[in-house]
Amino acid sequence: MFKNGYLLTGVFFASFLWVSVTTSAETDFNSFWQQFKTAVVNNDKSTVARLTKFPLSMPFGVESVKTEAEFLKGYDDILNMEADAKRCFQTTKPKQERKSYAIYCTFKQLPESSENRPIKYYFARTKTGWKFEGIDNINE
Repeated sequence: MFKNGYLLTGVFFASFLWVSVTTSAETDFNSFWQQFKTAVVNNDKSTVARLTKFPLSMPFGVESVKTEAEFLKGYDDILNMEADAKRCFQTTKPKQERKSYAIYCTFKQLPESSENRPIKYYFARTKTGWKFEGIDNINE
């Protein structure tokens, strides 16, 4: 009888801790996302670079961005290669994907309301917090 009571208590506390950790991770990401999105919308290149993990992964056939200096030099071409990041980030919400998050954008030439959203900007939690980790075209 006592064993079952201990088991139930353990399960209850484990589920409580899991919910707390999950909620904390979401809150941390939401804070990061607001800061990152604001920096992109305001063209604050240095903040975007600070919130980026290097090397930054790029779509198939495009070499990764190895350093902050390289990122700053090619900022507009990198962030807006196939999508209009500023336009997309203002209206699109990130989606949680396992332990990471991603935002899916449409091509520059399509309206933001388009359902065709193959350009993926993705974010991962690192030892120093959430970081912009890469861009991908999921059609390639």
